[in-house]
Amino acid sequence: MGRYFRGRRFRSFASAFSVSERTRLLDVGGYGYYWDFFERLPRVTIVNQEPPAAHDSRFDWVVADARRLPFRDVAFDVAFSNSVVEHIPGEKSRRNYAREIARVGRRYYVQTPYKWFPVEPHLMTPFIHYLPRSWQRPLLRRCTVWGVLHHPTPEGCDDFLRDIRLLDTGELRALFPGAEIWKERALGLLKSITAVRR
Repeated sequence: MGRYFRGRRFRSFASAFSVSERTRLLDVGGYGYYWDFFERLPRVTIVNQEPPAAHDSRFDWVVADARRLPFRDVAFDVAFSNSVVEHIPGEKSRRNYAREIARVGRRYYVQTPYKWFPVEPHLMTPFIHYLPRSWQRPLLRRCTVWGVLHHPTPEGCDDFLRDIRLLDTGELRALFPGAEIWKERALGLLKSITAVRR
């Protein structure tokens, strides 16, 4: 299911931004496999906090903090970020991330899961994110798909609750003032939102 929506999203992105082999593209927080959807790969620089598990010569890989990107202003034709902003804890850190995206990209595309979609995408479990955080914690390990698959420690559950914060449309718009907000739906429900500057 995730691959289906990601593929549809990437095709829409490529069309709207006229992505070609000559496009200088920065992927903030992504992975090489994201770009397997493209037959003709653009010039992609990937920024992540850890180096790739295996070298892939198709990409330039930079280990850096998304809140302090080591690039000059407007260094890229497009700054792209898929399902990253909700992983950045703290309002100030999210603002720094958004400012850096807008600074280094002449255009940008920043996608995030929608806060009020019934299924929490990281936990792969419905409705749990509607509960207060204090109620969520005892449920994470045994009552979510994420917990059953990954067997997180209590500390891992605390980290999840501290670090993951889903956004609604108003919050994304506040981070990227003046951006278009694209809306992706599933079964008629708003599933993800994207801040776009073209």
